[in-house]
Amino acid sequence: MIADFGTVVEVHMKTGSRVGLAVIGLALASAAVSAHHSFAMFDMDRNVEYRGVVSELKWQNPHIHFIIDVKPAPGVDPQTVGRWDVEGGSVNIMSRQGWTRTSYKVGDPIRLVGHPMKDGSRGVSLFYAIRPDGTRLYHDIARPKDDVKKTSGVLP
Repeated sequence: MIADFGTVVEVHMKTGSRVGLAVIGLALASAAVSAHHSFAMFDMDRNVEYRGVVSELKWQNPHIHFIIDVKPAPGVDPQTVGRWDVEGGSVNIMSRQGWTRTSYKVGDPIRLVGHPMKDGSRGVSLFYAIRPDGTRLYHDIARPKDDVKKTSGVLP
């Protein structure tokens, strides 16, 4: 009888350990998912063009950021005038789209299209930047299929 009880206890402990490890694994995965935000704060249905100058660049994960200053000028929408925090993808994603740490430097003029914040604050989710030669550097692979000729040549 003692051997049977020991076997039952051993099986119960093994099952309990597996369940405990599974719960811990799920908790860790949930924390990682909740730590990453969605794009719900951006108006993804609006494409707004911004023309300014790069005043700061942060080429780091989890997302690259650059600050641009937009000044009043002919052809500049007055609603875009000011300082904007532009959020791109991760370093890896941006690199795969042709971006490098030196694609833009502080003081460079920049023209980009992005999705503004829904609440009107000065944040933008980058859609693409338009280089002086007219080619585009995209945030990620979400680009119109007919736009392949406008890319920087990095992608097929």
